[in-house]
Amino acid sequence: MITGIKGTRFRRAAAVTLTTGAVLAAGAFGAAPAGAVATPTIAAKGGYVMNNGTGTTLYTKAADTALSTGSTTKILTAKVVLSQPNLNLDAKVTVQKAYSDYIVANTASSAHLIVGDKVTVRQLLYGLMLPSGCDAAYALADKFGSGTTRAARVKSFIGKMNTTANSLGMTHSKFDSFDGIGNGNNYSTPRDLTKLASSAMKSTTFKTVVKTVSTKQKVTTASGGYRYYTWENTNKPLLNGYSGTIGIKTGSGPEAKYCLVFAATRNGKTVIGTVLASTSITARTSDATKLMNYAFAR
Repeated sequence: MITGIKGTRFRRAAAVTLTTGAVLAAGAFGAAPAGAVATPTIAAKGGYVMNNGTGTTLYTKAADTALSTGSTTKILTAKVVLSQPNLNLDAKVTVQKAYSDYIVANTASSAHLIVGDKVTVRQLLYGLMLPSGCDAAYALADKFGSGTTRAARVKSFIGKMNTTANSLGMTHSKFDSFDGIGNGNNYSTPRDLTKLASSAMKSTTFKTVVKTVSTKQKVTTASGGYRYYTWENTNKPLLNGYSGTIGIKTGSGPEAKYCLVFAATRNGKTVIGTVLASTSITARTSDATKLMNYAFAR
């Protein structure tokens, strides 16, 4: 899969081998006093974790330093869509050639939407969050932006993204794209992205989507027939490898490096956090694992 800054190709590994012993059994540190738990060292430039139930900060590293976000931007795209009044998740959107042209022009990560297919909003959310489809992001921005031209609708949608970010108190964030392929002004911080993720996870639909490992979706073709799209989650290493994981989203790019917004629940405690600008796919998974282990131990 490919994502990140315009015109640059990045491949996502299909699987990641976690460091031996990194994944702990549920509640393994449950009885340990906070003072006995060593603060982890992570490869990422920035990191933040909080207790999602209480909002208590559990870990910070450059938590308020603005960094490129890559495709973790798509969390905000989904949040804006799911916040629309009178939202019909079963409304159908016809895939336009512009969406596939955008993928080609930007060598971007794709849900492989086929021109003329009619795909529901709910299906587009799966295409957005699992394979990190920039074509799905474009389709949603086109659908939920306002204006008489596609360019106007996209601009309007990005405006809604920034309005939503401001309303959530994301004071060190700005977005100039619907998918993370920014134009020099798309950034956030570990703390801000965690605030966003915490808010997004209040949506049952969002939570269901981001914890899905893979899905097969039936869509209507231009000729009135049907076909199936099969999508795999880029966050599979955590979803399959870390007990209690409930999401959320990967991201990468030449400036963003390797990012991960994550959440897990164990013994009734949910922790949620972000690592930005880690050094590799393996490192970002290891970073998230270390931070969740630490958070659950406190």
